[in-house]
Amino acid sequence: MPARDFVGHARTVPLERWPDGSLVAVNVVVNVEEGAEAAWPDGEGNDSWGEYALPIDPAVRDLGTEGHYEFGARVGIWRLVRLFERFAVPVTFGVCARALERNPPFAAWLRQSGHDVLGHGYRWAEVTHMTEQQEREDLDHAMRVLPGLVGRPVRGWYVRSFPSERTRRLAAAHPDLTYDSDAVNDELPYWTEVDGAPWLVVPYSKVHNDTRYFLAPTYATPRHFAETLIGAAGFLLDEARHGAGARLMTVGLHPRWSGQAARATAVRDFLEHVAGQPEISLVHRQQVADWWTEHVPP
Repeated sequence: MPARDFVGHARTVPLERWPDGSLVAVNVVVNVEEGAEAAWPDGEGNDSWGEYALPIDPAVRDLGTEGHYEFGARVGIWRLVRLFERFAVPVTFGVCARALERNPPFAAWLRQSGHDVLGHGYRWAEVTHMTEQQEREDLDHAMRVLPGLVGRPVRGWYVRSFPSERTRRLAAAHPDLTYDSDAVNDELPYWTEVDGAPWLVVPYSKVHNDTRYFLAPTYATPRHFAETLIGAAGFLLDEARHGAGARLMTVGLHPRWSGQAARATAVRDFLEHVAGQPEISLVHRQQVADWWTEHVPP
């Protein structure tokens, strides 16, 4: 059972600056889940994460929510891609393998790009509802097919919502994985131990995340999301300038939400604000993991 840690880095400063000289590293993570969610045609019922909190009998096909996910794959992902290309932003795509299998044009683009890929399951399903064998099989299935789909190794892992007590152990047991991003208990990476061996954790954020359009306290407009992100980047930069050391900011996006035209303005305005600032670098997650492994070893 994972032990709880209420200390973390405390007042230590693991790094004064990131190896590229920046004080704040910003990592944008795009959750590619569309097509991997539970859906009636796959015999899995309906998924509840649509635009409406309207319960649909699992025996009845929820075409509304299905269409919402299809929008993310058909339109939203490409809107975000255009923004990333416009601002030359290296991005981490947290990919559910089944979603990528069902969107060959995006899979081809991702394979040809230099962007980072983070494993996010084969299906987009709650691992806390699975048995250990089911969770292991989902992880193994994803890790078998993802490298072929994206054309490069996948080194990091995270699951839907929150991990089970066994998730980190299962990830650490896989020979290709070197870190997980399920934790939300810190901003900076840190080392822990799994079965007697050091294991790297690169935390995620449920706060700097567009799920907050739907989870209280919600963003009333995209402007509130942009202000939240810009405010966080500014505060972290101020902290670093006053001796707190290198800071990491993770931003979580979803094509079906932030790929909507109005909400994409928040992403655009944030990228416009941070791109080109000499003390802020836009990085992908594997870069952060590599930096930490080299400069802050276990």
